[in-house]
Amino acid sequence: MPGYLKFIELENFKSYKGQQKVGPLKPFTAVIGPNGSGKSNFMDAISFVLGEKASNLRVKKLSELIHGASIGRPVSNSASVTLVYEDSESGRQTRFCRYVQGASSDYKIDNNPVSKQDYAKRLETLGINVKARNFLVYQGAVESIAMKNPREITSLFEEISHSNEFKESYINEKTTMDRSEEELHHMFVKKKGIAAEKKEAQGEINEAKRYQTLKEELHILQVNQQLFKLYHIQKEIDGLQSDLKKKRDDLDVQVRKKEKAEEEIKIKRQNLNKITKTLANIDKQIRDVELNLNKKRPAYIKAKENASHIEKKLQTAKKSLTAAKKADENHQEAIMELTKELEKVNEKIAVFESEMKAEDANKNREIVLEESQRREYNRLKEEATRLSSKYLNDLDSLERKQKADSDKYEQEQRDQQQIQSRIRVLQNELEENMKRIDKLKDNISMSEQSLSELRKKEKEIDEIVRFAKERVTTINKKLEQINGELGDAKVDRHEDERRRKKAEVVDHLKKLYPGVYDRMLNLCKPIHKRYNMAITRVMGKHMEAIVIDKEETARRCIQYLKDQMMEPETFLPLDYIEVKPLKERLRNIQSPKGVRLVYDVLKYDPPQIERAVLFATNNALVCETPEDAAQVAFDLGDGRRYDAVALDGTFYQKCGFISGGSAELERRARRWDEKEVHKLKYEKEKLAEELKEQLKKTRKESDLMVIQSQIKGLETRLRYCRIDMQAAEKRNEEIKKEITENEKKLQNENPEMVELKEAMSSREAQINEIKTAMNTVEDEIFESFCKELGVANIRQYEERQTQASQEFANRKLQLDNEKNAILSRLSYEKSKDTYDNVKRWEKALQMEEKNLEDARATEKKEMKAIEEEMG
Repeated sequence: MPGYLKFIELENFKSYKGQQKVGPLKPFTAVIGPNGSGKSNFMDAISFVLGEKASNLRVKKLSELIHGASIGRPVSNSASVTLVYEDSESGRQTRFCRYVQGASSDYKIDNNPVSKQDYAKRLETLGINVKARNFLVYQGAVESIAMKNPREITSLFEEISHSNEFKESYINEKTTMDRSEEELHHMFVKKKGIAAEKKEAQGEINEAKRYQTLKEELHILQVNQQLFKLYHIQKEIDGLQSDLKKKRDDLDVQVRKKEKAEEEIKIKRQNLNKITKTLANIDKQIRDVELNLNKKRPAYIKAKENASHIEKKLQTAKKSLTAAKKADENHQEAIMELTKELEKVNEKIAVFESEMKAEDANKNREIVLEESQRREYNRLKEEATRLSSKYLNDLDSLERKQKADSDKYEQEQRDQQQIQSRIRVLQNELEENMKRIDKLKDNISMSEQSLSELRKKEKEIDEIVRFAKERVTTINKKLEQINGELGDAKVDRHEDERRRKKAEVVDHLKKLYPGVYDRMLNLCKPIHKRYNMAITRVMGKHMEAIVIDKEETARRCIQYLKDQMMEPETFLPLDYIEVKPLKERLRNIQSPKGVRLVYDVLKYDPPQIERAVLFATNNALVCETPEDAAQVAFDLGDGRRYDAVALDGTFYQKCGFISGGSAELERRARRWDEKEVHKLKYEKEKLAEELKEQLKKTRKESDLMVIQSQIKGLETRLRYCRIDMQAAEKRNEEIKKEITENEKKLQNENPEMVELKEAMSSREAQINEIKTAMNTVEDEIFESFCKELGVANIRQYEERQTQASQEFANRKLQLDNEKNAILSRLSYEKSKDTYDNVKRWEKALQMEEKNLEDARATEKKEMKAIEEEMG
């Protein structure tokens, strides 16, 4: 019946104190209001009255729903919410009430108390499912439903629609339907199988008839084939008998040759034993000598390495002395060249002075003024001097300043030339140092490479020597142990020649063909000596058989024995022999006592040869006495016969044959014990060979000492080379710094010199102006006098008189400057004492030669001691 919520009556519920009535509400009602006005509590009231849990009402327990309980001051001990529902058609109202009393809640419908289940059922009649929560849509509910997986959504819909109530009956009906379908399918398959079987039976009948026909034809063909084979076999037998006769004749010849060769081998083996003893004594003497040599060799190596190092230092000193002498010669040549240049300049000065004297004589021969003209000239000159005296003082002052500045400027130029000369010297030294550094780098690189190789070699040899020494110690201990065991056995010198050859055969086959294990005798061992004779009797010829993995390998081994004309051998291929399974019931024989399978009293290794052991033992039983063996073989009580052997070697075979113990059997049984002796002997030979090899390796210790000495020499050389290179690089840095400073001096023009140059230019202009003014005064005064002399002006006359003097003065100044420059360079060269470096290296050379002579003497002394030791 359709309807809607009409009123909500609240009493002390959350934020609603006292009795409150909300309504009337419409079929569609919106609740609005500011934050904290009670909208959410109103929705919680609707959820509460419709049966929601406390956890979904934003409280932990029901008592917190009472007004004021959240702050610890509840106004009452109860709270209630009443929902008034009105039917839209009849207008009938139903009151649903839920109230909290302490920590529990109760329900009422129309003021009548009801249970929670009845309350929920009554709400479900109105379409309200409390479990499905389909009466309110909370915040985030839409997103939660959208995020559910299909199974969860299905469960929700089933809960809302109540379809889950029919789930169990649906499953039962579905199971019944599936079972019926399976039965129907089974009947169909069964019918189809019967039809197929019928068809197959008919085919088998036809195939049987065809088989019988083919079988008869096969019998006829087989008879013809056997007849054909018999004919050719007989023919082949005749041919083989003829070949066999020839082979036997050849065999007799080869046997005689073999006997003769064996006699020769015997004689040679005796000689070999003597030689071996002699070699052992010689080897012992060699070891003693080498031991003494190893003690004396380090001193010789050290002396030799010291001599080699001193010789290298001597070579270095010679090269340095040669370089110092060359530098001294170059220095002396430079001084001689400068001296020659100085002599040439002095000669030029002498020539120049003689020319000046000759020129003075020529001046006296020039035209001379008359007395009256000279007086006139002097008078006019005095007058000109008086008139130009105001210019003379200024000119004289300017010329003195000009001369001082000129001298200062020329001195600065000479300083720059000296700086340029110093830069050239430093650059030459830098170039020589760079060459030396490159050479040192090459030496360091080669030395480091050699050092790396020597260290690697040292490590390898050290490991070899150390391992060899440890191995020698271990081998000696093992040899002492083996010799003691062989001494107890007293068979070390009486080994059977035939057995040794047989052991060599197996060793050859193992090396040639993978899959060869060993003889059965070497692969197996009785668990106790009391079983030796019994096991030997049961195994028989298989005791010496060789175990092989495959038939193919066995055939290749047989062919090899034939090719090498060796004795025939028995092979047991594991994949070819037919093996009877082990009968477990034979392990449970109670009477007679002490009956065991021969297989159980054997130990074997490796496990892969189990088939060969089963084949050789063949389920035979071992008993304490011959009587027990006879009972087990023929009268065990189960109506069967068995192979049984007694501890004394009496063997009862199930076929009825009986064989007893014998001296030959005892001899063969001792092989189990002698086998251990042979193994010890074989191991002793192997250890002796290995001992020789390891002793050879220990002799490399002297090589190791040589390498270690070489490493020390290389490390010393590297250290000295690095020190020299660091010193050269440090000197290069100083040279580069000095060159840079000098280049900066050359590049940065001195501001004082610039000002000086400008001042000289300005002063030169002033001097020229003053001279022009003075010349004008002179021209006016000497005008008539010059006409009388026939010259343009008085300066022309005076220049004729003074030009030569001025030229001579300039020339002399030039020569003096050249001489001063040479003297400066000569003084610088003489200040360098290169001969002191030559004397220092000559002294070092003499000292190294003396050290080398002493080292050579020590080396010869140590070598003589070694030669005396070697005899």
